[in-house]
Amino acid sequence: MHITFCAAEAVPFAQTGGLGDVCGSLPLALTKRDVSVTILLPRYKFIDAKKFGITPVDKNLSRVVISSNLDVYFIEHDYYGKRSGIYGDNGDDYPDNLERFQYFCAQSLKALEQLKRKTDVIHCHDWHTALIPIYLKEQHKHSSLAKAKTILTIHNMAHQGMFPREHYPKLGLPATYNSPHYLEYFGQINFLKGGIVVSDKVTTVSKQYAREILTKEFGCGLEGVLKSRREPVTGIINGINHEVWNPETDTTIAQTYTKGEVTIGKTANKAKLQELVKLPLRDDVPLFAFVSRLVHQKGVDLILEVLEQFLAMDVQVVMLGTGDRQYEKQVKAYADKYPKKIWANFQFDDDMAHQVYAGADFFLMPSRFEPCGLSQMISMAYGTVPITFKTGGLVDTVKPFDAARREGNGLLFKNFTKKDFFQALRQAMELYQDKEKFHALRENALAADFSWEHAAEEYIKVYQCLLSA
Repeated sequence: MHITFCAAEAVPFAQTGGLGDVCGSLPLALTKRDVSVTILLPRYKFIDAKKFGITPVDKNLSRVVISSNLDVYFIEHDYYGKRSGIYGDNGDDYPDNLERFQYFCAQSLKALEQLKRKTDVIHCHDWHTALIPIYLKEQHKHSSLAKAKTILTIHNMAHQGMFPREHYPKLGLPATYNSPHYLEYFGQINFLKGGIVVSDKVTTVSKQYAREILTKEFGCGLEGVLKSRREPVTGIINGINHEVWNPETDTTIAQTYTKGEVTIGKTANKAKLQELVKLPLRDDVPLFAFVSRLVHQKGVDLILEVLEQFLAMDVQVVMLGTGDRQYEKQVKAYADKYPKKIWANFQFDDDMAHQVYAGADFFLMPSRFEPCGLSQMISMAYGTVPITFKTGGLVDTVKPFDAARREGNGLLFKNFTKKDFFQALRQAMELYQDKEKFHALRENALAADFSWEHAAEEYIKVYQCLLSA
């Protein structure tokens, strides 16, 4: 079985978030199960050919071989590729993103034909590749790709690729697709909508999110389109790369530790973290961490609502990440006011992120919505207990702790309110003071297995089901 991944980003070549993790890590997990994979990516200016060993195929295509059953091809373009960013600069999208990703979609299929590579399934990711199922159906129905099945994985419904309808001629498609049945959406072109309609299968990145996007609250206007599909949306939870996020082998943290050494390891790393951020060296006080973008989706405003009241208690808080200036300014004001209790850094530092995960006791993740989420899984890998809102992939990965049964790996609050969030924080503090219960909770978090191997198995089932249909 040969699967072709088409995506705007994939580690280690290009990444802005979870999409890059999935498209770089899942193919590796698939190849361990005798699945052959090709990845197609745009060639961005910042991708260093010498560093990765990329060699030209022709003026439109270049390549790097990862292993005997995994290679990566880059779609080249002198103008579209000469950008410092993937989607835009300084928070603004590039004005020609329609042309950029239309070209990538069309050229990807041409490259597959040129390579004469047998492709069983073309696995597309998010709106940037959502035109591929349409081009395959319309322009390649008599080609060697005609029998290939298509899957569209939605990583975040909030990003749909919408453009003015007058740009439709640039897509090179018949007028049929410029209709409410396909790409037209309230007077605009909607790439994601077209992909949802035409793809053989639609998946998303958690079971809970697959249910949520069928509702008005989370469907972002496309809930009706998703419900109209004959095949329901399948949710498959993402994994994390345990070669990167593993306290037993992580050379960036102060002291590595195994599951059996969690108390010693966490104590040493907490002390090192406190030293680095100049907080008092205390193991009797719980340390709460936030590592993420400081944006509305991540619930930063909810954290700010409770912060004054929370810092009045015997706690320590570490916040790491960049984002909206208004949030950065407010967090900095608290850090200046309570330097013995809260530290913040608004320039993301990967090594520091590892130390924070290893040194913190609790991880704050009050996201308003979270299709999958990786941070809660990473925190558990380090024995750091997540505190999350009951939404999306957080529901599928964080199980509420039952103190009586010693079951569960984290703390969830059901209503997105200051009251419920603060109640969860108080529960965390009470658990921290009960060493026996907290140790059980921490061990449950460490025992959670979020490896990519599980996700790979689920995707293989989806591929096989498609091919046998």
